[in-house]
Amino acid sequence: MPFYNSFCFCHFNHPPLKPKMNKYINFNFLSIIMRTFIAVPMPPEVKDYLFDLKKYFKGAGVNWVHKKNLHLTLSFMGNISEKQAETIKMRLKDIEFKPFKAKLSKLGFFPSAKDPKIIWISLEPEKEIKELQIKVDQEVFDISPQNQEFKSHITIGRIKNFKKKQDFLDSIKEVKIEQLQFTINSFQFLKSELATTGPKYFTIENYESNKN
Repeated sequence: MPFYNSFCFCHFNHPPLKPKMNKYINFNFLSIIMRTFIAVPMPPEVKDYLFDLKKYFKGAGVNWVHKKNLHLTLSFMGNISEKQAETIKMRLKDIEFKPFKAKLSKLGFFPSAKDPKIIWISLEPEKEIKELQIKVDQEVFDISPQNQEFKSHITIGRIKNFKKKQDFLDSIKEVKIEQLQFTINSFQFLKSELATTGPKYFTIENYESNKN
């Protein structure tokens, strides 16, 4: 007569079950993962101006980028490990570039002005900004997400919904961008952490121009 275990009601003579091993287990979860990007910071006067533009947009609910977070993204790295972050940090030190003058240019929308989801302001000169972006991309291409199409711009808001879309489309016709000038003489490697009040950015490393 078989004996039954009083704790689990299992047959005493039943062979022990072997735990199934998942061959797809990723042990990289032990590494610290951070969401990162490389960007050019904006001077205070440019941030003040860009943040103040929100008063001109009517008829839409918009999540406006916090003033302190306004920047020009050179490369979005996404989620990377602490080891990858150290690699990027060291590689970016090899970039040499001269400081150059830039200015705000035009109002734009992604994916289009007829179907706007993201509100942004373009920057000039495109040539010099693109040259710096290419230098960054050459250092991180094997780590950064592929197929990133670069457009020199500063995102200022993300549209949640339209209360009156036509009012919004009419209001953007009246927005004239002042071509504020500033100097690009540095860029930053940053990590982003999501908080209840929105993303918070922390500088991992700052890189100054190293040519006259």
